[in-house]
Amino acid sequence: MAGTDRLSATVIAAAVNSGQTSALTVIENTLARIAAYDVHQPQVWISRAAPDSLRAAARAIDARVTAGEYLPLAGVPFAAKDNIDMVGLETTAACPAFAYQPRRSATVIERLQASGAICVGKTNLDQFATGLVGTRSPYGIPRNAYNHDYVSGGSSSGSAIAVAAGLVAFSLGTDTAGSGRVPAAFNHLIGMKPTKGRWSTRGLVPACRTLDCITVFTDALVDAQAVDAVLAGFDAEDAFSKPLANAAITGRRIGVPRRDQRVFFGDVHSEYLYDRALAVLAVESELVEIDIAPLLEAARLLYGGPWVAERTAAIAPLLEANPLAIDPVVREVIAPGAVMLATDLWNGIYRLAEIKRHADTLWQNIDAFAFPTTGTTYRVAELLEAPVALNSNLGLYTNFVNLLDMAALAVPAGVRDNGTGFGITLIGPADSDVALLSLAETYLAAAELPPPPPLDLGERMDTIKLAVVGAHLEGMPLHWQLTSRNATFVGAFTTAPNYRLYAIADSVPPKPALVHSEDGAAIALEVYELDLASFGSFVAEVPPPLAIGTVTLADGSSVKGFVAEPRALSRATEITHLGGWRAFIASL
Repeated sequence: MAGTDRLSATVIAAAVNSGQTSALTVIENTLARIAAYDVHQPQVWISRAAPDSLRAAARAIDARVTAGEYLPLAGVPFAAKDNIDMVGLETTAACPAFAYQPRRSATVIERLQASGAICVGKTNLDQFATGLVGTRSPYGIPRNAYNHDYVSGGSSSGSAIAVAAGLVAFSLGTDTAGSGRVPAAFNHLIGMKPTKGRWSTRGLVPACRTLDCITVFTDALVDAQAVDAVLAGFDAEDAFSKPLANAAITGRRIGVPRRDQRVFFGDVHSEYLYDRALAVLAVESELVEIDIAPLLEAARLLYGGPWVAERTAAIAPLLEANPLAIDPVVREVIAPGAVMLATDLWNGIYRLAEIKRHADTLWQNIDAFAFPTTGTTYRVAELLEAPVALNSNLGLYTNFVNLLDMAALAVPAGVRDNGTGFGITLIGPADSDVALLSLAETYLAAAELPPPPPLDLGERMDTIKLAVVGAHLEGMPLHWQLTSRNATFVGAFTTAPNYRLYAIADSVPPKPALVHSEDGAAIALEVYELDLASFGSFVAEVPPPLAIGTVTLADGSSVKGFVAEPRALSRATEITHLGGWRAFIASL
């Protein structure tokens, strides 16, 4: 099962409507895919519909098509996050003590089923949709589809994995602080967070009811467009629904954070991928650096202000009657809302209104924002050790969007060395959803991104790329230290033109010192790939005054590599002008 072996909603619907296949055949294939992947990640799901009921639903779709009815999502299998009601399956919000049997499906489920789509089950999530990580569920931790060491993103964790693993053609998530965007980025998906009120939230367990949006994960923009065409529209039964509107944007001026406000938490690869995405956007649009401090202040209101009390209100009876039934981290986040004052809320509302007025003025000169979806990603083990702080890092570029009533569309923007995805989010004013889809289409066509890597089916091994500049080059005296560790040759490259090279005095065997310098030159090197254990043992053998740091290559990407302490330059001979160690050895 390859990472690109994913289903397309529009392709399936066209085939079923034309009679090239049947909804029953699609469902049988879906059941087989799910069964195969259950071996690797059964924790994607909280509950699933019985196979016979799915077959019956498929036969009913086939009968409607045979009778001449056109169904825009005929036979398309999908999944729904388990805070969205569907008749026949419990709604748990990932809390068994909270579970109930809904008497009616959510409006979005009803509309999708009427269009011919078939819901195969309910997916796992950070409990009560509180988290951006996917690690806060008693039903297990869904892990990144491409590297199980890393988080899936949340709170719509299972929904993202169900699409990334090719189990369903699309899935519904929700988004209050980024839950429909962060998992999309980490798993190479499209994550559409519509304008508040565009899609009905009747039948959704609220996190923050005034901010919540139901979202969709897909593998292609055209599938997101197809789902939006079915779900967008006013729902009189939803107090927060609003009449449908579509605002036009040209996409000629794209707002991006000022360089000094871009935070990547030490993740140089994410920084490089973001810069590369901006270079693609700059071909068609003017990039305008903006001060994002007010947006970040709005973001802090979500968990550091009175909106925490809105989360508390959603589960207040359970929090009071049975607090131990709630995940400890979720309880730590939500419980403070019980003691907040009404004055805190009103002061928060006033401040948010001021920030929103400022944000709205930005749209007078800017069509959309293009932000990193997240600045970095984390391993599951890291999140479990620092669950609140690292979760907050992931929300830096997402938390403000719903508070300020913006539309957002997360799209892929590159593959990290560990296989996980990096993404950017296109953000526009309310009702710019259709225009953002068009802007994303232009970006993705120009970006020419590599396909996602193979899925992690329990056999993936993390690796690190290492640049060598001297005695470890192929044919040099210490090259055996790489070959003995089964290092894989990646290629011969040069550094960015910001380095100087020296021959260290009295070094046996002769070794160079690579030193960063703004007035340096490009230096030839070789890059090798080692697994984590081999890399660790290699680093342990690096003698002073050498060390392993980060080296920037000519294309702007970064790898680990040899650097030198200042003492390495004592009596050293500068050989920068030769362009590399091989040339120096040849000159002797």
